[in-house]
Amino acid sequence: MQDPASSKITIVRLPAHDGIDNTFSFESGVPRTILYDNTKIAVARILGDGARIKTRGFSELQSHYLFAEKFGRPGKGNDKGKVEGLVGYARRNFMVPVPRFATWDQFNAHLLAQCQKRRERKLRGHQQSIGERFAKDQKMLLPLPAAPYEACDKHATRVTSLSTGLISPPYRPFDCSCRFVRSADRRN
Repeated sequence: MQDPASSKITIVRLPAHDGIDNTFSFESGVPRTILYDNTKIAVARILGDGARIKTRGFSELQSHYLFAEKFGRPGKGNDKGKVEGLVGYARRNFMVPVPRFATWDQFNAHLLAQCQKRRERKLRGHQQSIGERFAKDQKMLLPLPAAPYEACDKHATRVTSLSTGLISPPYRPFDCSCRFVRSADRRN
């Protein structure tokens, strides 16, 4: 994620929406608008007029954090050139030689440390460091919600004393005790 005014970057690598909460926590706030490419995690379908049908998961994420979305135009690389450039920058500067970590958390700690280190730099044409410029922009961020976003599938279902299910991933079976079934459901 890059703040366009200050050139501040935050990079985490996690599957799906899992990393967004880490990113927002690291920044101590939520950007008012976020530019996305047309990833299948966020966009279920693009209609003929360019409107997007968002995925349920992305809509939940957006409702939780209350940010506005902007999507790049399909097939227009110049809409997301900064994003592609940021990916290249991170690869060249944070991942050469190729780092090896035992967990995602260790890898993300490395990436966030590199982003924090970059904030000390003054870019050409600027009097202040990236961090100093971002401190001004940080005042414009939306506050973090009281609870983090739970990146998981939620399914309403009926439970009985004979109910079992699968927790995914890694799809482990579990038994559901009747004490967790609402009394109204027990009567049915």
